[in-house]
Amino acid sequence: MIYNAKEQKTNLHNMQIDTISFGSGKKSLIMIQGLNTRGIKGASVSLAYMYRLFAKEYTVYLFDRRPDIPDGMTVRDMASDVAAAMDALGITNADVFGVSQGGMIAQYLAIDRPDLVNKLVLAVTLSKNNPVVESTIEKWIVLTEQGNIKELVEDMAIRMYSDAYVKRYKPFMPLLTVMQKPKDVNRFIKLARACLTCNSYEDLHKIQCPVFVIGGQQDKVVSGIASSEIAEKLGCEIYMYEKFGHAAYEEARDFNDRVYAFLTGKENS
Repeated sequence: MIYNAKEQKTNLHNMQIDTISFGSGKKSLIMIQGLNTRGIKGASVSLAYMYRLFAKEYTVYLFDRRPDIPDGMTVRDMASDVAAAMDALGITNADVFGVSQGGMIAQYLAIDRPDLVNKLVLAVTLSKNNPVVESTIEKWIVLTEQGNIKELVEDMAIRMYSDAYVKRYKPFMPLLTVMQKPKDVNRFIKLARACLTCNSYEDLHKIQCPVFVIGGQQDKVVSGIASSEIAEKLGCEIYMYEKFGHAAYEEARDFNDRVYAFLTGKENS
């Protein structure tokens, strides 16, 4: 299997969550993905390839959100689930890399369970609400409730990617509409609403580990200012891409290199 990529179920709270692992390193890296319409099941090979840089140094784990999302679930609740999954697998003192909603979850994981987090990367995320994220999430929820998946996918692309990227891939938008149609509309709406429950800003001082913030100045989902707010509050290292937005983790060719250098103290050879 490519990069030792595997899919399995992890037991927690009398339920099972989809889990992906890849890599062969002795250290553990927990990657927490952002809000998405499809979940991680079936994505082990593509994710292992996308993050292959980490496969030699780490064994990498990704945990999907729980299958049944209750009304009112928060990103702090989701952090509790990640902690329970790590406990179930006996993972401690791991490096943690959270993207977007995953970055919100990662903050609470480091705040509530410092024993689980060695180093922390917070990518294109926020620690408190702002008008940009509120208008974005509210629009995505309305479009989903209306069943307007075509406009939902188009709006997500426009807000996440650079204008040049959207223009280049516009001919593939009909295909993306099919590929990104939510498997479970109600689940997606509840996960989207959870993005508006992050209020970790005043608790950031409780994070005990080294932190690296990485964001995009053109972020139309959570705003670029949101990344700067976190870094200023923590007094930690930050890198901002001037020309990229929320999808900097896909568009910037050196994105993984920067994360890798912070986590390992090594340059990508």
